Amino acid sequence: LYRTSDVGRPKVEAAAERIEALNPDVKVDQYFLRLDSGNALEIFSEYDVIVDGTDNFPTRYLSNDACVLLGKPNVYGSIFRFDGQASVFDARRGPCYRCLFPEPPPPGSVPSCEEGGVLGVLPGLIATIQATETIKILTGLGRSLVGRLLIYDALSMEWTEFKLKKDPDCPVCGEHPTVTELIDYDGFCGVAPRSTDEPVVAQVSASEVAGRMKQGETLLLVDVRDSEELERAQIADSRWIPLAELDDRLSELEGWKDRPVVVHCHKGGRSARACERLMAAGFNQVENLDGGIEA
Repeated sequence: LYRTSDVGRPKVEAAAERIEALNPDVKVDQYFLRLDSGNALEIFSEYDVIVDGTDNFPTRYLSNDACVLLGKPNVYGSIFRFDGQASVFDARRGPCYRCLFPEPPPPGSVPSCEEGGVLGVLPGLIATIQATETIKILTGLGRSLVGRLLIYDALSMEWTEFKLKKDPDCPVCGEHPTVTELIDYDGFCGVAPRSTDEPVVAQVSASEVAGRMKQGETLLLVDVRDSEELERAQIADSRWIPLAELDDRLSELEGWKDRPVVVHCHKGGRSARACERLMAAGFNQVENLDGGIEA
């Protein structure tokens, strides 16, 4: 399942082709849509194991509840800065995600990996554990992480294991469940739902921007990264306005409301939010540099 731009879609499709080429017994199904309460049960019903690689609380609770309702194992992984977590939630044999985290944290209290950062090797490490658990479930080999939570501290290179018990009062998998169908998970987690009427941020590739600049097109390149990132690398002739200062410095861009503006950060996440703010402020030709300065 991917939420990706038209620019990023060919990369995902190419990756799927490479995976299938490596092993002809593997078939990769791609869904270019947002997982929500209206489609989760239908999509999940086609598969034996759900591997949760998401990075936001609404989707984690949605995935958990859908797995409980369908009776499927949920291979869980989570990362932040220098720490990682992994487990297998299977309400048929043990606790579910809600048994461990009955309520989501207050909105904004837990920064995303984009905001707080993450050690680059950590996602691969936790994902490898998830892959291992998935293979064990499918083959029936070994002892799975059902009822156990692994905590990894990369700075101290320590693993800690916690025993998990099923909560009899769990609203989804408990003795008297109150959640018997999928709900509004954005509302449950206190996240404002994205309006379908909001304009979609246009994505542009690095090669396309380079080509347009080479042909002499006049465009403004806005860098919304932090000062530390600017010291490491920057694109010549770009305008530096950190994302945190953007709202207060919109007047500096006043002459570009009807002219092409390309916004970039490190990999494209913060710049997408900057594009949304610029569009809301009346900028009509805003594009997000897909892949950021990395690209």
